[in-house]
Amino acid sequence: MTGRDQAPLLEVRDLVVHFYTRAGVVQGARGVSFKVMHGQTLGIVGESGSGKSVSVQAVMGLINTPGRIISGDIRFKGRSIMDAAGRDYVRRVRGKEISMIFQDPMTSLNPVFTVGTQITEVLRHHLKMNKKAARKRAMELLELVDINAPGKRLKQYPHELSGGMRQRVMIATALACEPELIIADEPTTALDVTIQAQILELLADLQERLNVSVIMITHDLGVIAQLCHRLAVMYAGRIVEEGDAVKVFENPGHPYTMGLLGATPRLDKVEDRMVCINGAPPNLIAPPRGCAFSPRCQMAREECSNPQSLAYITKDRQVCCWCAAKSREREN
Repeated sequence: MTGRDQAPLLEVRDLVVHFYTRAGVVQGARGVSFKVMHGQTLGIVGESGSGKSVSVQAVMGLINTPGRIISGDIRFKGRSIMDAAGRDYVRRVRGKEISMIFQDPMTSLNPVFTVGTQITEVLRHHLKMNKKAARKRAMELLELVDINAPGKRLKQYPHELSGGMRQRVMIATALACEPELIIADEPTTALDVTIQAQILELLADLQERLNVSVIMITHDLGVIAQLCHRLAVMYAGRIVEEGDAVKVFENPGHPYTMGLLGATPRLDKVEDRMVCINGAPPNLIAPPRGCAFSPRCQMAREECSNPQSLAYITKDRQVCCWCAAKSREREN
């Protein structure tokens, strides 16, 4: 293994992001830390409002007013993007070395420009290609994502394509400059189940063939199981569990992870009623002092009112839970 492979491609350390609203300061990310290695797919899962999208938008330099990064560090290829020079750096690499696939292609693609114009714009801006070379590369990219008649599609507008084809155009645009990291923010949410499966299969194939690193944000644990090497579970602006995806699925350590897995429908088991996690996520204007999940947790105890940091329970597994920590102490 080379030094390049050992060093993380992306490292986020203790990221804190606040949003200043009339109702108060919303703590969107409360000390988020994670790493993405070269060629690795990291899945980030959690309920709406848990801080998944906020964390990756910070990586892309997309936190705008009323949001603000309060503290922490974000390092891409060993270089911090948090100071003034770093912000200039992330503007240069955004779309070129780091690209993003957004949730809804119909609102992400510009309706007044053709597909060809939008893909070639990326190539001409970042790679300084001329018009002819950019068009040729755009056709290659559409073929790469399995869009038929690419010459015809380049002349069409987004509304003339199906939802699945629009998402493939988004993926082609993300791949245009051969990035080292792709962030996919719930890329299948707006699609029907059949098209979802096709897009996920395409992403898995491209990740393997191109050896690109991927951050996959989703509500769907099935997507994580299919695509991801590692899994980070987020709740109330924090990562509460992180580790090898297979091991987390086999033996979840945090009660919230257990709840998510328990609430996932199974084909091999018929239930009269679906399992759910009782209660609601906390208000991030005034989050609980201790474990944010404790008001909904059946395993909660007195010490859960005290802050608990993300701690190793095995060599490559971290859980932010007093119960998991106590269980680990008994095992030792």
